[in-house]
Amino acid sequence: MARGLELVETYLSRVSGIRWTDIAEIIIISFLLYHILVWIKNTKAWSLLKGILVIAVFILIAAYFEMNTILWIVQNMFGVAVTAIVVILQPELRKAVEELGRKNIISAIIPFELGRTLEEGRFSDKTINEIAKACVEMGKVKTGALIVVEQDQRLTEYERTGIDVDGIVTSQLLINIFEHNTPLHDGAVIVRGNRIISATCYLPLSDNMRLSKDLGTRHRAGVGISEVTDSLTVIVSEETGKISVAYGGNLERGLNSDTLKEKLRTIQNKPEEESRKRILWKGRSKGGK
Repeated sequence: MARGLELVETYLSRVSGIRWTDIAEIIIISFLLYHILVWIKNTKAWSLLKGILVIAVFILIAAYFEMNTILWIVQNMFGVAVTAIVVILQPELRKAVEELGRKNIISAIIPFELGRTLEEGRFSDKTINEIAKACVEMGKVKTGALIVVEQDQRLTEYERTGIDVDGIVTSQLLINIFEHNTPLHDGAVIVRGNRIISATCYLPLSDNMRLSKDLGTRHRAGVGISEVTDSLTVIVSEETGKISVAYGGNLERGLNSDTLKEKLRTIQNKPEEESRKRILWKGRSKGGK
């Protein structure tokens, strides 16, 4: 017991010169290292890391046995190898940086979009009802659909891949766009506010291996766009007629009209006062009945 106390006292005397900034630095480095390892584990960088470890062991063996030719080659190829790793991991690095940019840490401190007003929400209740109505009708006749609803991040990059529409969101227009054998039915529709901006847009496909194997290109495109942007995507299956929603890289399947409306309301961003009025109005309507 006395020996243990002596060891503790010795340790405390050695670390007495540690500042609180050193402790904070250790915590920050540990936090960053943990998240980097988690990121590597969830991407193909994990296989690359294992390959690099094998090469590192081989280099250590070469250094131990003083294989000077191999060490000379390694020294001259080091810069090229680093560049090659960056090129190989470019999609994963871009996705990681985009994910960091989507966090609300910086935007909570510095509002980048001061000019955007949200007094009326991103879109109206009428737009929600029209999208839900169109999806239910298309689901009944198994018409495939892919509707991307924009939030804060502009989808200009994907909007340019389609054909300009710039029409008010109505169920009739959405149904006509996705009708079989029509010029605009193939691809995605992008909704900004209360207007359909573009149709036949191409979206990035998700490479998430956890997605079900029975999902087709339409569902993978819906999840893909939700992984790289903050948009919400509504998908109607051409095979089953079921309605799905992709948001934040997650896919929720088997929605009905009411659940789809609730999902759309979560990104509507209406003021609390307006939402409270809607709830009170619903309660009075039920009481009136």
